[in-house]
Amino acid sequence: MRGPVKPDLKTQIVIVGGGAAGLELATRLGRRFGRKRHDIILVERNRTHVWKPLLHEVATGALDANIDEVGYRAHCHRWGYRFFNGTLEGVDAAAREVLIAPLVDDTGREIIARHRIRYDHLVLAYGSVTNDFGTPGARDNCFFLDSRAQADRFRDHLINHCLRVSRAMQDGDTDARVRIAIVGGGATGVELAAELYNAADALSYYGLEVFDRRRLEVTLIEAGPRILPALPEAIALAAHRELEKLGVHVVTGTGVTEVTADAMLLADGARIPADIRLWAAGVKAMPIAGSLSDLETNRAGQLVVLPTLQTTRDPRIFAMGDCAACTLPGRERPVPPRAQAAHQMAATVFANLVRAMRDRPLVDFAYHDHGSLVSLSRYSTVGNLMGALVGGALAVEGRIARFVYLSLYRMHLVAIHGWVKGTALIVVGWINARVRPRLKLH
Repeated sequence: MRGPVKPDLKTQIVIVGGGAAGLELATRLGRRFGRKRHDIILVERNRTHVWKPLLHEVATGALDANIDEVGYRAHCHRWGYRFFNGTLEGVDAAAREVLIAPLVDDTGREIIARHRIRYDHLVLAYGSVTNDFGTPGARDNCFFLDSRAQADRFRDHLINHCLRVSRAMQDGDTDARVRIAIVGGGATGVELAAELYNAADALSYYGLEVFDRRRLEVTLIEAGPRILPALPEAIALAAHRELEKLGVHVVTGTGVTEVTADAMLLADGARIPADIRLWAAGVKAMPIAGSLSDLETNRAGQLVVLPTLQTTRDPRIFAMGDCAACTLPGRERPVPPRAQAAHQMAATVFANLVRAMRDRPLVDFAYHDHGSLVSLSRYSTVGNLMGALVGGALAVEGRIARFVYLSLYRMHLVAIHGWVKGTALIVVGWINARVRPRLKLH
């Protein structure tokens, strides 16, 4: 079955993946070209968009994704592109087509059959998933935070267990605890650990009068010598101290060798009991069910790209975001899989698509590291600002760091909604934070 092909054969640009990079690119292209002579198609497996760095807040109930998510169908109508709900199954570079897997409902009944979509230019931005490194038991016994559905599932499990412990305390069990183990001391693991205590504090407002943060036993496990390896050591140490002040048990210098239904087993022989286990260590490109054999990939499954963000084997195919492996000239390591990199890549791919359609030379991607910020919920924010922001490097904490951290999300809102609606949503978000419940419990 063939996908959308217009009789006048407009220039067809297909973007696979509606994350931060893909959605921003579709918005830019739609705003620039509209639908008269260009057909811009966004293919995404989900029907709504949630900014991935906020999934830890969805997981604890601090963020109501029903309010903050973006529906692709309404968004595409506003910005002049088309949305197709589907999952990439392969790329046929010779035919210039992408293969889209059948779309089925929750009963397994087929909604849309397997089909192909023609492209003149293709942009692959299908993102990444957490890498469990093949650790025995991890896939079966851990939660992951790669999607809103996974974050919702974690939240439901967390709240149910808190209710269970609260009831046990009322029945006289003074030792009842919610034991949570998080693998991975990067930004996701650290931010989730802090957010859990915010959730525990808030639960007392919602009928769990006997439950508080003292009932939490949170363990953060990092295989490396320290948490937050992307940040300077002094800032990571400050975050470490803040977590311990909250009550988090931070374990570094040892990895997880096995995950069971009730514990984490560590390389040093320790066993950490845990009622809830979450894996947040490492990322890899999202696996594709079919074939990408026409394109070069690395060991992590990422698409190897040139500095122009074109794939090495086909100049009509670009890749960006977490699924792209881009090592710039003069650098030893690829561009890190971070939201700011995805945002910058979207701008470069947009510029290069415009140039390619005008037969002009393409420009190389230039990554500007603006620093890293980590939010420890409402308790603190730490990080560093770098590059053009401050003309060097500057460690920041407290309110300034929190303001800059929130600004990253606000920039994303403006990029996908424009200045008028983006600013309105920022104001609405500020109001909601003060009038809506502190936790989403359902």
